[in-house]
Amino acid sequence: MPVIIYVTPSGSRAASAGFFLLESADVAAMSPGTNTGAAHPVTIGGGQMDSAMKEKIENDTADLMRSITSKRGRNVDIAESTVRQSKSFTDSEALSQKLIDYVAPNEQDLFRQIASKPIKRFDGQTVTLSLIGKPVRVLEETLKERILAYIMDPNVAFILLAIGALALYAEFNHPGAVVPGTVGVVFILLAIFALNLLPTRFAAVVLILASFVLFALEAKFATHGVLAIGGITTLVIGGLLLVDAPIPEMRVTLATALAVSIPLGVITVFLMTIALRARANKVVTGAEGLVGEVAVAQTALAPAGKVFVHGEIWDAVASENVSPGEKIVVQKVDGLELKVKPVESAKTTVA
Repeated sequence: MPVIIYVTPSGSRAASAGFFLLESADVAAMSPGTNTGAAHPVTIGGGQMDSAMKEKIENDTADLMRSITSKRGRNVDIAESTVRQSKSFTDSEALSQKLIDYVAPNEQDLFRQIASKPIKRFDGQTVTLSLIGKPVRVLEETLKERILAYIMDPNVAFILLAIGALALYAEFNHPGAVVPGTVGVVFILLAIFALNLLPTRFAAVVLILASFVLFALEAKFATHGVLAIGGITTLVIGGLLLVDAPIPEMRVTLATALAVSIPLGVITVFLMTIALRARANKVVTGAEGLVGEVAVAQTALAPAGKVFVHGEIWDAVASENVSPGEKIVVQKVDGLELKVKPVESAKTTVA
């Protein structure tokens, strides 16, 4: 089946691996205002190659390019320069250098040009294509492909990771809420799936985790925003370095990193502050809530008797004799019995 590769619309490009795809086609065409080339091999992941390995990969890639273009009858030497020297070409330059076959503003114009010229196949045979007026069937992305394309966007992966971490944090601070925990697990798993397929820097993941530690420390020690700013800065840097891709379109943008990091930092510090304050507040319910409360002696305490507190009558033991109607302070709850002390004695102890 003859294959036509058409770089369109204007402003598009077929660079790096895209140039290999373009040159491998039976018919290579470009729209005005497009470019191609820059097919030098690069590493993904930030690792450095030694000189011998670099030369080996470059020679292998250049030979593959020569093999493809020679079978298509295109300019072998110029095509090889895109690998060895990373040269790039506009549509008109690619046509004049015999790297492509046609420049066409639209598909119908391309079909008209193809109809007047035989096509050389990879096996050396020539065919003539007559495509003018023939029905065109567009192969749309499936739902699975659309979802994968969406979550594989590094910006979306970073947002999923950040929101998932925040949701899990909220669940840990409010056990039993269920919804934050569920959302957090789903988002984290989606982010891990996407980052597993992207060239991820794990050092950046450590930076992102460190930012949450700084947010928690800010809420605990109240450094007037110093640790919070440090956490936001660390989160921004971690986001920018998260995906180590050879082209900018495959990296997290600065706008996304800032838009996620600043609100996330503020929300996390706010939630942590509320949680710490709640834990520091005096318990006002249950047995612990009775400690420090003022009760009234219902009977004489000599030293045991009955007291009235929180609308209930409790058995109590006083540290000294107490007359009926006298006010006492609860010192301790021991099972179903209260340890109490007269109010004046309690004040003296505090003083």
